[in-house]
Amino acid sequence: MDELRADFAEAKQYIVIKLGHEQYGIEIKYIDNIVRMQHITRVPKVAPYLKGVINLRGEVLPVMSLRVKMGLEEDEMTKSTRIIILKVEGNETTGVLVDEVREVLTLGPEQIEKVNRDANDEKAGFVSEIGQYNGELISLLDLNACLTDKEN
Repeated sequence: MDELRADFAEAKQYIVIKLGHEQYGIEIKYIDNIVRMQHITRVPKVAPYLKGVINLRGEVLPVMSLRVKMGLEEDEMTKSTRIIILKVEGNETTGVLVDEVREVLTLGPEQIEKVNRDANDEKAGFVSEIGQYNGELISLLDLNACLTDKEN
């Protein structure tokens, strides 16, 4: 029974999102809110991945495109598009555009593999681990890498 409790304590919950045809996981402890797509006010002279700002209950928050940041094609706004509000230590509260929010799942340590990063592959820096769930692979995002202001 203690072994079961230890495995449960080490398990982490992730929100599974879609960007294009790929599934990614964001650890749930970093998610403050998930909101439907709304008007984004453009801000001049910012990095291309920064889409602008939104007003969420009186707080002005920057919104970025994970697709553009990761070097994927431009966002397509659909009825499934969401803005996930992230609070990550060391970074300001930020909204990120995602194509779809799929589900919440729990992954234990035995379902997660570390990624060996290729120093020449800039996109590999956004994924820290790979999760396996029901025969599918889910790339687990390194939010600190995603939210830093360094241009790719």
